Amino acid sequence: MQDDEAAALYRLMTWLSPSFPVGAFSYSSGIEWAMEAGDIVDANSLRDWLVSMLADGPGFCDGVFLAHTHRTASSLDAAGLRDIAELAAAFVPSRERYLETSAQGRAFIEIARAAWNCDGLDQLISHCDGAVVYPVAVGLVSAAHAIALASTMHAFLHALASNWISAGARLVPLGQTDSQRVLAQLEPIVVATGKRALAASLDDIGSATFRADLASMRHETQYTRLFRS
Repeated sequence: MQDDEAAALYRLMTWLSPSFPVGAFSYSSGIEWAMEAGDIVDANSLRDWLVSMLADGPGFCDGVFLAHTHRTASSLDAAGLRDIAELAAAFVPSRERYLETSAQGRAFIEIARAAWNCDGLDQLISHCDGAVVYPVAVGLVSAAHAIALASTMHAFLHALASNWISAGARLVPLGQTDSQRVLAQLEPIVVATGKRALAASLDDIGSATFRADLASMRHETQYTRLFRS
């Protein structure tokens, strides 16, 4: 492995680790409500819920936004970057999901600036001219550091799946072994979703996870909550 490849892998492993302080542990993306409603009751139902979220919902959509942000930032297209950032923020289906993804995006940008700054990063951030949601933040910073898009994509989707499983493990609850089984079973879905997102245009963006969208809306009025979304 060349030095630049090793450095890129080191950064991706750091930025998309559960320990990277973007507050991901505070959010469940509606999984908390789905558990209370009886949609998620065990490892199998959690897996099925996450397959839909990855392949037909926010996983795929966020992947497309990440890919187009990375390519647009790499080509230094200021107007295009602003348009993608605006579209990605507008596409979020509920208030709580918007708070979740914008807070994580803001934290990711702030930490990248403080600890992992590089030439051109501040300029790229300024082009967004508004809220920077999480997939846009990851695409923008990885492009500024010249980290390969395909590697960034798969690391990002793995992090999404891991965070969702972590929420499910605390809510169902699941043991560590069952959590790892779910993550292993999601591997082909993560790989396939990443490939689709890399090949997709912005016109291909669409979601069909209506129950998950409703969950993220209804969580806001849930009586007892452990998570912020």
